[in-house]
Amino acid sequence: MITPVQYILQDHFGRIVNNLRISVTDRCNFRCRYCMPEEGMVWLDRRELLTYEEITHLVHIFAELGITKIRLTGGEPLMRKELHILIEKINRVSGIQDIALTTNGYFLAEQALALVKAGLKRINVSMDSLAPEKFSVMTRRNYLHKVWEGLDAVEKLPIRPIKINVVLIRGINDNEIEDFARFARTKPFIIRFIEFMPIGADDGWSIEKVVPTREVIERIDATGKKLVPVEYHGSQPADRYKFEDGLGEIGFISSVSEPFCSSCNRVRITSDGKLRTCLFSLHETDLKALLRGGAGDEEIKEIIIQAVWAKEEGHLINRPGFVRPERTMSQIGG
Repeated sequence: MITPVQYILQDHFGRIVNNLRISVTDRCNFRCRYCMPEEGMVWLDRRELLTYEEITHLVHIFAELGITKIRLTGGEPLMRKELHILIEKINRVSGIQDIALTTNGYFLAEQALALVKAGLKRINVSMDSLAPEKFSVMTRRNYLHKVWEGLDAVEKLPIRPIKINVVLIRGINDNEIEDFARFARTKPFIIRFIEFMPIGADDGWSIEKVVPTREVIERIDATGKKLVPVEYHGSQPADRYKFEDGLGEIGFISSVSEPFCSSCNRVRITSDGKLRTCLFSLHETDLKALLRGGAGDEEIKEIIIQAVWAKEEGHLINRPGFVRPERTMSQIGG
């Protein structure tokens, strides 16, 4: 096997990996239909979760391998007690330039100030509808008011960008596309439309329920407020567009209709310490077992390097050979 350049995480397709997503818990107080079933979820024993010290140890190792960006996810990461302490620890790691968080927003109002003081640089809040009834259909919870409270809190703080993630499912919330576009022009939030992916258990996914990015752009353009590309097929998962008059930004994560696998620069660690090189991976590398088994940093580095070197070329959604991962999105890390 060809050995990658030392201290640079690179796969055998030439992609450089510098972005690490870390799930801190599999637990969530929502039951979003694209993520997990309404009932029957079995949570990990808390002893199976990586401790904050173990996460920080791994961040040190990954930083020495060239990782510069960290995103904390879940489940719902703010259900993990005193998450700001972990952010403080990561913020002190040499080489880490950016710490971001993806949250459902429920606990955000109470924790936002501590998170920003600890070093949080960016935040994504999931909000799949602007209407309480439809929000409840998407999340199976009547919590939209709590998400609004969280957004109000972070808007007042020195943290930008603030992104709102919207998973579109045809027949449920796709009639709100224009409403979200208008919202992006009235608030300092970037709206990001995400195509519906087959990653949740019992999610009812079919290609007919996917609202492709091209359709969304056409519908927004039809309102008379034309979108123009700012960053297209770059290293980030979202293609960025601004309105022609400069007022407001929209992002698109087109995982189904226009996969961005060829420029993917991310890997992820599950809350129980498994390294996954793709959201749809069928293979995991157990980093927790290495840590708790007494493996040295150099041994762990070599295992990480080889795992990333073997990173998949891409997923096969809606193509022959596609196999759903056994774990749901909340179990893998959103």
